Amino acid sequence: MATKDGETIREHWRCFLACGLMVLSPFQYGVDFGLIGGLQAMPGFLKIYGHEAPNTTIGWNISTVRQQLISSLMTLGAFISSATAGVVAAKFGRRACIWLACVGCVVSNIIMMTTTDINALYVGRLLNGLANGYFMTFSQLYIQESSPAKYRGLFLSVFQFSTSFGTLLGTIVDWATASRQDRSAYLIPLGVIYIVPFILAIGMFFIPESPRWLILQDRIDQGVKSLRFLRPTGADVKTEATEIQVAIEKERELGSSVGVLDMFKNPIDRRRTILSVCAVTLQASTGSMFIISFKAYFFTMAKVADPFGMGAVLSAIGLVALIINSSIVVRYGRRRVLLMSGLTTCGILQLIVAVVYDKNPGTTVTGQVLVALSCLYMMSYNGMVSTYSWVSGGELPSQRLRSYTFGLGAAVGFFAAWLTTFTAPYFINPDALNWGPRYGYIWFPSSIIGAVWVYFFLPEAKGRTLEEIDEMFEERLPARKFRGYKCVRRLVPDEKPEAAHED
Repeated sequence: MATKDGETIREHWRCFLACGLMVLSPFQYGVDFGLIGGLQAMPGFLKIYGHEAPNTTIGWNISTVRQQLISSLMTLGAFISSATAGVVAAKFGRRACIWLACVGCVVSNIIMMTTTDINALYVGRLLNGLANGYFMTFSQLYIQESSPAKYRGLFLSVFQFSTSFGTLLGTIVDWATASRQDRSAYLIPLGVIYIVPFILAIGMFFIPESPRWLILQDRIDQGVKSLRFLRPTGADVKTEATEIQVAIEKERELGSSVGVLDMFKNPIDRRRTILSVCAVTLQASTGSMFIISFKAYFFTMAKVADPFGMGAVLSAIGLVALIINSSIVVRYGRRRVLLMSGLTTCGILQLIVAVVYDKNPGTTVTGQVLVALSCLYMMSYNGMVSTYSWVSGGELPSQRLRSYTFGLGAAVGFFAAWLTTFTAPYFINPDALNWGPRYGYIWFPSSIIGAVWVYFFLPEAKGRTLEEIDEMFEERLPARKFRGYKCVRRLVPDEKPEAAHED
């Protein structure tokens, strides 16, 4: 694919290699979600951590409390580690934090595979969450800071694709082992978790540190060296490094210190922090974690035929949506339009699911309708919400506070995900409220509120360099004027966006 300046993806192959390695991090996160959600519908797992329940489809169930903790402790751990990302990033680079995540992931999995005690399982899930928080936060920071503006949307679309592909793979592995009646039913899926940390830990030795992080640390020569690796041969990396320096110095004039409170002291930084946090949290407003985390259990209790198979279909449909999205993101990729459309569609589908089940629960026809609507939901969520939510959350923070702001945004996003996974069992478990798909009544209004927020507050940053985004915020432009604004600072020639001159 040729870009405006005639460069091809092949000429950017080193950048694609580095960012391609980083997207293994969300793949790991997706695998975990795909696996753990399915374990709770496996007799082999429930015989150890659940209890007999003759009134359920499979004859076994798990208590609401255990279901809450197994599913939500991972997101709680991710919340904690993401919240500390800014502090950690002040001393360590993006690669070092990914290495730390690899170690944490392996240790947590050893605990989960070797124990039959529920409390040890809880510890393993929490440690796994701490690792996944670093995987998701620092891999995105690396991609945001290392990729050219014209490819940033594509890379982050692939980022979300990788998450969904991991979820699909985890679901398929669960499907293959679900019929086993002993511990191997869940030990085999857990064994898959070791693969990605091993690849990442080795691969990190062959790619450079984030150039913007290095320049922010005043390690200018190393930043230039990193850019030289990430950009095409012969690119004017010194000019790009200079512009990154200028943008950072401009921000330091607004506020010289870098810390947690600095995200809120200056009106410009405060606005960017609020926008980043709210953008990431848009994912949770659709109720996506309810569908992703509990699809196998949800389908089982709703008496859908072959729940594991239908869960795999659901993940595959979401993957197809991301493939379609990846093909249009470079040419179109308007954040505001796609987010508003996706949020509205997801809310309406959640409402329809709730109404259909409320009127005719437990029948074969209702089960078929639920699967069809859930597939449409995943297409809408993956194709229009999840990708652009993360993109916006990562590109809007200021340069000097990016680790703190995006870490906070990711932390709040994970907290919202934790809240969903923690409370969902109360609504869907037959031993509790037994709402089942009626849970969608809650997510319709929250999705619509999210769409309204996007319309009034979220700026359009498609095709802009991070330095251009800095300039527009410093000019205090309202959200509706971002798209048509013509930046006056000198741009790096090979990163002049077409969007900069759109009306």
